[in-house]
Amino acid sequence: MNWILLAVALYTVIIIIVCLNIIYNTPSTAKALAYVLVAIFVPVIGIAIYFTVGLNYRKKKLYSKKIVRDKNALEDLRQRITLASEKAWDTKEPAIEKHKKLALYLLNDGMSPLSGGNEVKLLINGENKFPEVLEALKNAKHHIHIEYYIFEDGEIGEQIKDILIQKAKEGVEVRFIYDDFGSRSIRKKFVDELIDAGVQAFPFYKILFIILANRVNYRDHRKIIIVDGCTGFVGGINVSDRYINKPGQLYWRDTHVKISGPGVYYLQYLFICDWNFCSGKHLKLEREFFCTTPTTKGKATVQIAASGPDSDVPTLMFSMVQTIGLAEKELLITTPYFIPGESIMNALHVAALSGVKIKILVPDKSDSALVNAAARSYYGELLTAGVEIYLYKKGFVHAKTMVSDGQLCIIGTANMDHRSYELNFEVNSMIYDTSTAEQLRDVFYEDIKDAKKINANTWKKRPFYKQLPEKVARLLSPLL
Repeated sequence: MNWILLAVALYTVIIIIVCLNIIYNTPSTAKALAYVLVAIFVPVIGIAIYFTVGLNYRKKKLYSKKIVRDKNALEDLRQRITLASEKAWDTKEPAIEKHKKLALYLLNDGMSPLSGGNEVKLLINGENKFPEVLEALKNAKHHIHIEYYIFEDGEIGEQIKDILIQKAKEGVEVRFIYDDFGSRSIRKKFVDELIDAGVQAFPFYKILFIILANRVNYRDHRKIIIVDGCTGFVGGINVSDRYINKPGQLYWRDTHVKISGPGVYYLQYLFICDWNFCSGKHLKLEREFFCTTPTTKGKATVQIAASGPDSDVPTLMFSMVQTIGLAEKELLITTPYFIPGESIMNALHVAALSGVKIKILVPDKSDSALVNAAARSYYGELLTAGVEIYLYKKGFVHAKTMVSDGQLCIIGTANMDHRSYELNFEVNSMIYDTSTAEQLRDVFYEDIKDAKKINANTWKKRPFYKQLPEKVARLLSPLL
């Protein structure tokens, strides 16, 4: 009996220590409370969950290598960024004037330039993205930089691999960052073949044992390709055959964008910072890596928003709040994972009650039952405020996009959830261009033809047994 009392006492002390650690190291009140409840009411497993996915290792400065160490180069970069932004503002384009506060925020917070004179091409689904990517890679002359969360060894993965190997043999500098968790299927033979051919390849935040610890968090969720500094790709589409939409497969609806021009500038900067962290090397900010000349084919203004566990603030979440707040007529949002948190919810609520027509497209069924339940717990409040919510039925909608007043569109990698805003490295393209925004607006209205609009009255009257699991799941939403 004595040993039982001793064990209970010891476990109680451990629980107290863990709870104090949670309170001290978790700045978010909601998140801290969720972890405390899990630690207390789910014996042993709750503590394991916290140390696996909750403990904030940012304070260990694991990402210190990502900073640019050449102060002269960094100052030169700052001056060029400021100059480029001033030129873009001088154009007096309506889309830029309307969203100047947003552009200023991203410039001041993340040193992200506002870059004019870009050609922008929307790429809807993998069947439209991959041919463009393959063509751009084949035309590379100086360098290819690739950074992906999921890169699989399938039909499209093999095609890209063959081109990278060929280009490396031709003397093109090829650098490849793959997330060690998301791209775990290529960790051995596939990557070895690239390295043997002269491709420089490194995992992002290497995992020694997949099943262990915090490194399942803080993943590189970015999907970036840069060719010769002047052509860039970014968006939601990973390198995987599932995105090609062959007959008989689950239909994946996703969006990517191709940017040609100085808008690629900051994508390159992000890649170099990530490369220095992953490789342990120091790739300098050479002028050959950056495009500063506007294209003759396009006039779109582009700005890149990025954040991650190494950021002082959740830049992407703040940029979303600002975008929502600046909308006057219409907001069209597509996201596969909708766990918005208090800030986004408040912004949407205020905008809707202020007369902004808000439509949100989400999957009818997520690939996670828990995430799906948590997401549904937010719908009622938004429906009451007048927000329209559509459940996509054709397949799985994986796009992460927003269109504001037909003038600004956002296309990127960040979902509308805590994981994207706090735990993973993400990147969004902000495109201040009426033509591109109208194109994406048309795409949204085509997508909702394959969706079911939720009836607010019917949703409110759902039985208790359906609403309760969603409300319980919502308690865990800061952890999802």
